[in-house]
Amino acid sequence: MTTEKTRAYAAVDIGGTKVAAGIVETDGTIVYRTRVPMVTTEGPDVAFRCVKDALQNAIAHAGVRELVAIGVSAAGPLDPHTGVVLNPPNMPCWRNFPLGELVAKGFELPVTVENDANAAGLAEATWGAGKGFRNVFYATVGTGLGTGLVLDGKIYNGRTGLAPEAGHITIDYRGPLCGCGKRGCIEALASGTGIAKRARAAVAAGRGNSMMLKLADGDETAITTEIVAGAWRAGDAEAAEVLHETMELLTVWLGCIIDTLEPDVIVFGGGVGELMSEWFPQISELLPKWCINQRCGEIPLKLAHYNADAGIAGAAALCAAQGAHAMVSVDD
Repeated sequence: MTTEKTRAYAAVDIGGTKVAAGIVETDGTIVYRTRVPMVTTEGPDVAFRCVKDALQNAIAHAGVRELVAIGVSAAGPLDPHTGVVLNPPNMPCWRNFPLGELVAKGFELPVTVENDANAAGLAEATWGAGKGFRNVFYATVGTGLGTGLVLDGKIYNGRTGLAPEAGHITIDYRGPLCGCGKRGCIEALASGTGIAKRARAAVAAGRGNSMMLKLADGDETAITTEIVAGAWRAGDAEAAEVLHETMELLTVWLGCIIDTLEPDVIVFGGGVGELMSEWFPQISELLPKWCINQRCGEIPLKLAHYNADAGIAGAAALCAAQGAHAMVSVDD
């Protein structure tokens, strides 16, 4: 007597420095993980080889599971309809690169490709902290700030597939220059990069004898978000001021998000997102000052279920949501 195999997805998450891959069951359980370095300086074929190596490793550990599709989560900009990676700044090796088509041909499985933040948001809406909510706004805050929007279980991509880039909403037009070329984006102010820059500026201004400088061994340029967090937990007033300002900046931004979208839940992922989740009560308390919508306090702020595994879970969620008929096929 034969037993029907458990269906599962192969998932791959592609970033500027690493490629993570895994096997994910249809309930969102990640049963295998692997990662390889991502090489972005030796041309498109070498970079794609990294993706293939990670996927081959994961697929070899599928066990008795039947793999029905491959999900690909990658840094954008990319076209989710065609699976073409357009011009991601942290992956200069790929310009108009047909990633979805090549993965489908290489592994002979249906493939779907999506922006990493959108995919992670879908995973949270499907299996994670946003499960059970109709409309989910997701923000992953780490080195940068990426966002995803899931409406009625479907990713909102906008007209050309490049939405939403809410991390590049300007909240201070005279603010610091962002990597995107605009000024005062919330990413430039409240991401890990932005927090570290503001902390260094505070120390340089000589406002007190900061523990941040001591934790950085006296090297002001070595201050990171992790150092800011450590100093804050140790009771440093200057680090607390930096994070309090971060909380206020995020509150202003979330007021714009809520007045524009009014999601049912807001989910934060990423390392800085986890840090700032300790400030959720203060954010909720201040939100009515930055929202026309005075019922904004009813919208829960939640910490993501998937954090380090957000990319793998997100890639698998694409498969679960779209189904093989909607993916790039080897016959396309």
